[in-house]
Amino acid sequence: MTTNILINRRSIQILRILVSGIFLVAGLNHLLNVEKTAQRIEQANFKGIAYFFGEPQWLIILSGIVMLSAGFLFLIGYKTKWAAIILMAVLIPITLTVQVGQITSLGPLFKNIAILGGLLFFILNDTEKKLI
Repeated sequence: MTTNILINRRSIQILRILVSGIFLVAGLNHLLNVEKTAQRIEQANFKGIAYFFGEPQWLIILSGIVMLSAGFLFLIGYKTKWAAIILMAVLIPITLTVQVGQITSLGPLFKNIAILGGLLFFILNDTEKKLI
């Protein structure tokens, strides 16, 4: 059963802009600080997840490029659902590798969970239709 809910267009734009910011900043950070980011992976309890996908330095560069590209598309509202899917595909392994198992820093883990919730909103809802 589908229920229609009216949502203010401006609130969707604001949510999209705010969620995209973390990916633009993180993507740039990945590209400018490859070694520092690789050290964080090396210190992570679940670093094996990163190594499963490949060499961490290359993954950092690739994820930086993807986060900047998809983050920008998400920011401007172009192919929002696909950009959100791509960003989620990058965020999940990063979260599992770096944040899970870091009992002293649960804040970043729940920040990523909240970001996943924001991305899910755009994946599950057609925000490109005409709304009020």
